[in-house]
Amino acid sequence: MSKTTVYDVKVMFGDCDPAGIVFFPNFCKWMDASSLDFFMQCGIPPWRELEKTVGIIGTPLLEIHTKFFKPATYGDKLSVYTSVAEWRDKVIIHKHVIRRGDLVLCEGLETRAFVVHPDGDPERLKAIPIPEFIRRACS
Repeated sequence: MSKTTVYDVKVMFGDCDPAGIVFFPNFCKWMDASSLDFFMQCGIPPWRELEKTVGIIGTPLLEIHTKFFKPATYGDKLSVYTSVAEWRDKVIIHKHVIRRGDLVLCEGLETRAFVVHPDGDPERLKAIPIPEFIRRACS
């Protein structure tokens, strides 16, 4: 079982195309922001702190699947509901449901890996097993 967090968004005019409809990559931007916010709401320190203590530099995105159901426009207040759909050894699948009130506008799944710089090499990334303290805090 996973915790569910809520990340609120106010849609701005600049988030929309000329027809006044939210440009689809903005939904991905909000899901990405909600992914980081999920960990912080669960009590996980910011990545810059975890890098110093356990070497984790973040959770880069490996894959994303998104379904759009209804449009949004500027002035709308949206909520991104984020939870863990699946824990794997080195990967987490985040589920995002974006709503305007009770109406579901968009759903997305993000696959993210927990990574470090192996041997301190800033040019390389290596996926590591998800630490148990992160699983516990987010479940």
